[in-house]
Amino acid sequence: MRLLVVEDNVELSNLLANGLRRAGYEIDVFATAAEADAALTTTSYAAVVLDLGLPDADGLSVLRSLRHRKDSVPVLVLTARGGVQDRVAGLRSGADDYLVKPFAFEELLARLEAQLRRPGQQLGSSLRLANLEFDLRQRQATIAGRPEVFSSRETAVLELLMRSVGRVVPKKQVEDHIFGLSGEVASNAVEVYVHRLRRQLSEKGAAVTIHTIRGIGYLIAEDRRDPV
Repeated sequence: MRLLVVEDNVELSNLLANGLRRAGYEIDVFATAAEADAALTTTSYAAVVLDLGLPDADGLSVLRSLRHRKDSVPVLVLTARGGVQDRVAGLRSGADDYLVKPFAFEELLARLEAQLRRPGQQLGSSLRLANLEFDLRQRQATIAGRPEVFSSRETAVLELLMRSVGRVVPKKQVEDHIFGLSGEVASNAVEVYVHRLRRQLSEKGAAVTIHTIRGIGYLIAEDRRDPV
């Protein structure tokens, strides 16, 4: 499960990233509002940890843009602003929770977990398409009620596609989701993982098809072909 941390203090961002990775999350870290906006428009995150005091803009602008796009990803705001009016402004802009610096990492982790347990959020819910189901809490796929095992990156591709049923997912979004937003990626890496996932779904009897939309991306849909 991937989280986004937006914090310009290098020491604090490293502390958060390392702690959250130890807790089992995949993490992307950025220090500016511009980088956060770009990441949030291309990558699907389970939750966002957002500092308000960013060097290029107020973090509330990132939050408002996110909510304007009707994106309901949980956002935990971090700030040195402890006044009541500041907290109210953050919550009214769409924050799900508010944590004033300095704070204990254990409290931040507990607050994130509480947000993710909320009904309708990523934990405690599942996605279904035909006879394929994906448990978002366990990150476990089942086909016709049978648990099936996929590699971590194949699982990441499946989760992203199932979150986007009915929509084409751009290839770049798939790439960012499984590899993060940094580092070099082989030109055919996405195709390799999509091909493997497509083959395994077929072999395991899933009544779905992953379509390649040339020059654009991928679409998962129910397989409506008549059985042979």
